[in-house]
Amino acid sequence: MTESAVLALVPAADLVVGTHRRELDPTTAAGVPAHVTVLYPFLPPGQLDDEVVARLRAAVGDVPGFPCSFPTTGWFGEDYLWLAPSPADPFLELTRRVAGAFPECPPYAGRYEPHPHLTVGYSSHAPVAALRAAEAEIVPLLPITARVGALHLMAGSRDPDSWRVVAELPLAGA
Repeated sequence: MTESAVLALVPAADLVVGTHRRELDPTTAAGVPAHVTVLYPFLPPGQLDDEVVARLRAAVGDVPGFPCSFPTTGWFGEDYLWLAPSPADPFLELTRRVAGAFPECPPYAGRYEPHPHLTVGYSSHAPVAALRAAEAEIVPLLPITARVGALHLMAGSRDPDSWRVVAELPLAGA
């Protein structure tokens, strides 16, 4: 299965959670770096052409780049351990704009309301005890600070190292 996503990459987070993500998040092995999801799933990779990239750039190009931090962890039940971005509103605005430009691609296929987060791990991939241990190691290293100056359109599969950047989508002032 091949898919695509629009992501806000957070390289600074890899320094703190990269080791944990490699053990606890299977998307890391597929080549997906630390990120906050803006829109997933997106279009099938065969449809990612210059017109799609232009529409994405038009949707987000006037949104100013912004600083953010990740001061706390969070959980979706006991299923997912994640880092909470602060502020979250710029990520929600980016999701609103991209989903508005591509209404055929609702966030999370319409199953969940967008809730900006940076996933550390899944209980479907690792025991909850491993997620809790990772959280205990991560919390003293927070906050992580970053600047979001661009989004990235990426595509790949569940195969190792398959995800690649298709296009960079600069934000205003980047």
